[in-house]
Amino acid sequence: MEAAIEAIGKLFESTGNPKAERIEKLPQSGSDRIYFRIYSGSDTFIATYNLNQRETQTFIYFSRHFVNAGLPVPKILAVNEDDTIYIQQDLGTESLLNQLEQHGHGDHAYGLFQKSLSELARVQILGDKGLEYDWCLTAKEFGKQAIMSDLLYFKYYFLDTLQLPYEKQAMMEDFDALSTYLTRTENKYFMFRDFQSRNIIVKDGAVNFIDYQGGMKGALQYDVASLLWQAKAELSEEWKDSLLEYYMDEVDQLLVKPVDRITFVSQYNGYVLIRLLQVMGAYGFRGLFERKAHFLASIPLALRNLKFFIDHKRVGIVTPEFDRVLRLVVADDMIKRFEPIQADEHTPLLIEINSFSYRNGIPPDPSENGGGFVFDMRGILNPGRFDEYKTLTGKEKSVQDFLEQRTRMNEFLNSVWDLIDITVEEYLRRGFSHLMINFGCTGGQHRSVYAAEQTARHLRNKYKVKVQLEHTNSHNWVREL
Repeated sequence: MEAAIEAIGKLFESTGNPKAERIEKLPQSGSDRIYFRIYSGSDTFIATYNLNQRETQTFIYFSRHFVNAGLPVPKILAVNEDDTIYIQQDLGTESLLNQLEQHGHGDHAYGLFQKSLSELARVQILGDKGLEYDWCLTAKEFGKQAIMSDLLYFKYYFLDTLQLPYEKQAMMEDFDALSTYLTRTENKYFMFRDFQSRNIIVKDGAVNFIDYQGGMKGALQYDVASLLWQAKAELSEEWKDSLLEYYMDEVDQLLVKPVDRITFVSQYNGYVLIRLLQVMGAYGFRGLFERKAHFLASIPLALRNLKFFIDHKRVGIVTPEFDRVLRLVVADDMIKRFEPIQADEHTPLLIEINSFSYRNGIPPDPSENGGGFVFDMRGILNPGRFDEYKTLTGKEKSVQDFLEQRTRMNEFLNSVWDLIDITVEEYLRRGFSHLMINFGCTGGQHRSVYAAEQTARHLRNKYKVKVQLEHTNSHNWVREL
């Protein structure tokens, strides 16, 4: 990582801006790309490190094409010779999802969704003009083969993981019929492939788009379905319907011939289903196979979203075996299987979490049952060895950034949570009253404090359980050199 930061600094100098004062690694999302924020004077920029050169080349081409067409995407400022690092305009940190969570489902958020759909129509239709689809990462077009791939992605990584019985040949025939039906659309333009509220950045009231490197030619309906049916956004049925009408109005202004709305909406429902299943496949892969907590936690919400669609929408084509299996997937007992048990006001369980210094020994457990967990954090690089962090603690952002960016702390804690979650869930079921979890390091000031704080947050968020957090060596923390 140090080598990547150094290379980013050198590339940034070539842009003609003042030398970077700080380069800060940003939290990693579901992809293998690593993002950094560059601080230079009063300005900030985004750097991306990506060993997938083809992906970088596609993103650069799409970005420059869209910028030249006057569309709302970041400007590319520099790319290194290996196509592994590029620097782009920083559009800010506020996504449409952030705005929705902060302001709620009111006029402000609705207006931003309208702006997003208006700009989406422009990028899809105006961005399609002169675009060379040979640059696409996978298929040039979201046609029958690509739709089949999404259906199989869902089948392999989610459906088969549940081990539900189904008639394989009948299922494949239904997949073939559905993918054939959806390819018969008149309106094919640029398709983002992952158009959702996290990839829409809001700055000064305007919207800008990121993460379109997976784009290809495809039906207009797919991206609208992705945005309006994103489970995390939890848009009402009224919003979904009115925003879809608004989008079709915007599209009609850009096309020579208005869309046939009856056919458009019928196929739109089909693309909603495909998108929901593609998301379930991704959650299955990232959550059930890679064991990433965020994706596991997202499964129940996504299943409820799919259940609502199945209960209220029609695709316009009969797929009997597929329909039968989908009903099993969204059954209440199946959704419950993925929802963690949660505490309420009558739950007796108290989880005591401590950070400690090994110089003073492991905190005693005065409870009746004893036991619990002790995790040794001394295998993680110690921020306290560096002068700039010596007088700080694991509760402060610069130390947290160090641990998240320069150590394997995130990997360590994900493994810790896999272990303790099993015990917490069992203790909640059996009505136990106490569990102690201890994190120790040399001074009980940086690594153990961070781990204790993050674990307390994790358990409160996931299980709504009572947590008592104590940093037992706080009276010995180094406060000045």
